[in-house]
Amino acid sequence: MQSNTKRALIFGIGGQDGSYLARWLIDHGYDVHGTSRTPTNGQNLCRLGVAERVTIHRADVTDRTSVRDVIVGLRPDEIYYLAGQSSVAESFSEPVETFMSHAVGLLYVLEALRLLKHQARVFNASSSEIFGDITEPATEENRIAPCTPYGAAKAASTLLVQAYRSAYGLFACSGIMFNHESPLRPENFVSRRIIHGVIEIAKKRKHKLALAQTAMVRDWGWAPDFVQCMWLMLQQDHPEDYVIATGIGSSLALFAEHAFRYFDLDSKAFVTINPDRARPTDIAMSVGNPARAARQLGWKATIVMPQLVDMLIEAALKEERDKTSGAQGRA
Repeated sequence: MQSNTKRALIFGIGGQDGSYLARWLIDHGYDVHGTSRTPTNGQNLCRLGVAERVTIHRADVTDRTSVRDVIVGLRPDEIYYLAGQSSVAESFSEPVETFMSHAVGLLYVLEALRLLKHQARVFNASSSEIFGDITEPATEENRIAPCTPYGAAKAASTLLVQAYRSAYGLFACSGIMFNHESPLRPENFVSRRIIHGVIEIAKKRKHKLALAQTAMVRDWGWAPDFVQCMWLMLQQDHPEDYVIATGIGSSLALFAEHAFRYFDLDSKAFVTINPDRARPTDIAMSVGNPARAARQLGWKATIVMPQLVDMLIEAALKEERDKTSGAQGRA
């Protein structure tokens, strides 16, 4: 590695965002390292064609010594904290794990940098869930008022970043990210369930798509766009928190409608409401105002609704074709 090559450490490199970020950083000449609590096959990294170009280290973000050791060993220029239990729904059944992985793990990173006096720049993946219910697009100045365990954990991490930035002068910032999707999303996310369900119905393998509700409004973005914004935040002269969003709100009903329309189907004929799927609390509206990112970073989302839905469907159809051809090739 050349001495002028930047080194990045990604906590949570195997997830959707970590994998796209790894690809972005590699394309920009970085020496990319990531962490995993257990041995991993790097499925997402493999899908993006970068698995052989990253170095994976064993580290558990809930273990202070483990976090410190990987930072001491690598001395990275940039740290991206994307680790943690990623499902809002699962945070109700796993609140301790959610808080430990998002807030306490990040605290271990910040403390390691403070004690080591290492000047790495830190990006923290915050979430729109920190704002709870809102009535208009949220800015960085919105009141923090989470209503889910996931939101509370992300709120704590966001406040920790602000505290360490103010008290110790760390270059640390939070990207307050609204919904962002891709073909790498896990199957338990509603966007993935809708896309999968619509394809099953279009191919006559299923008859109905059950959702907890369809009225909630979300700001749906494209994950590769969002990782570009993460990187831009760490290239600035001064650290600051930014809302990362498209600024466009669409209901779950409209998301499903676009997906069915791709196959010339009417969503009203297939969508059913199943209250048993509902969370104990949920947010009616979550839309972001990315004006600060546009003004100061020159960043703007390139993929928005309904193009986003079309891209997710086309990726899912291609994945299905590839699996079918692979199975036939092995037969």
